[in-house]
Amino acid sequence: MKYAIQASEVKKRFGTLQALGGVDLAVEEGEFFGLLGPNGAGKTTLISIIAGLTRADAGSVRVMGYDVVADYRLARRNLGVVPQELVFDPFFTVRETLRIQSGYFGLRGNDKWIDEVMEHLDLTDKADVNTRALSGGMKRRVLVAQALVHKPPVIVLDEPTAGVDVELRQTLWQFIARLNRAGHTIVLTTHYLEEAESLCNRIAMLKGGAVVALDKTADLLKRHAGAFLRLKVRGELPADLAARAIRDAGGAYRFQLANYDEVEAVLAPVRAAGLHIEELQVQTPDLEDVFVQVMADAPRQVRA
Repeated sequence: MKYAIQASEVKKRFGTLQALGGVDLAVEEGEFFGLLGPNGAGKTTLISIIAGLTRADAGSVRVMGYDVVADYRLARRNLGVVPQELVFDPFFTVRETLRIQSGYFGLRGNDKWIDEVMEHLDLTDKADVNTRALSGGMKRRVLVAQALVHKPPVIVLDEPTAGVDVELRQTLWQFIARLNRAGHTIVLTTHYLEEAESLCNRIAMLKGGAVVALDKTADLLKRHAGAFLRLKVRGELPADLAARAIRDAGGAYRFQLANYDEVEAVLAPVRAAGLHIEELQVQTPDLEDVFVQVMADAPRQVRA
C-alpha cells in the first residue's frame, strides 16, 4: 500500500518540552484524514516536520514516498500546506502573489489554474487588490490558494477556517471535497469537531505529543457507543440523581447512559419526586463527546 504521508517514531523536543514523543502515523493516498488534539498536543509541530520547516530529533517522515529531509524538494513539491497564521506579502496583489508562489515550484503559464482556484475561493473580484487591503477572511482564502497553485497531491490544512465566516467555510469545504474526490489526499486539523466528523474518513487524536486514538471516524463513534439524556425539570432533582449529571448553562441536566435502557432509571426517580419535565432529549454521542472521553482517558505525558 502506498502512503501519502508516513511518519515513523517521530520525536521532537524544544528545551525541556517533549513536543512529540515517538509518533507513528500513516495516511493513505486519497484519504480525507483528521488530525485532532487540544492546544499543545503537537499537531502543528508534526505538520512543520512534514512540511520540512522543522527537523525531527529522531524518526522519519515521507510524503508520497519522499523523505522530507533526504528528498526535501520532491517531498515539498508533492505537498501544499495552509498554515494557521495569516502570513502574507503586503507588496503584491492576489494574482501576483499566486504567480510568485507558482514560480517557487518552477511553474510558468499557470494562470488558467490560478483563475480556477480564485473562482472557487471567491477571490476573482479581488485578483488585482493588494493583499494588505484584504480582510482577515480574504487573506486566509489567499493562503489556501497559495497552497494549491502547484496542484499538490497532498494538502494539509492547519485550522483553515479559524476566525472566518460561515460562507467561507462552506465555500472552502465544497472546493476541498471536490479536490478529494479528484484524488487529492487531505489532512485537516480543526477545533470545529463537527467539520472533522462530517468530512474525515479517518481520525487520529493527539495528546501530549502522542497518538492516543486512531481509527475510522464511524468506528470511533461506535467504540464510544451509548447515549445522553438531556433533561430539564421544574424544581431541583434529588441530590443522588443530580450527582450523576452535568448541568448546562440553560439549567438542564445531562446524563451519560451506557444504553437506552438506562433512560427509565433516570426518569423513574424524577416521577417519584413529583417533578414536572419541561424538556427531554435523548442524544447519540458525536465526535466532540468521543474526543472529550479520549482526552480524559489518555495519559498526560509522553515518553522522552
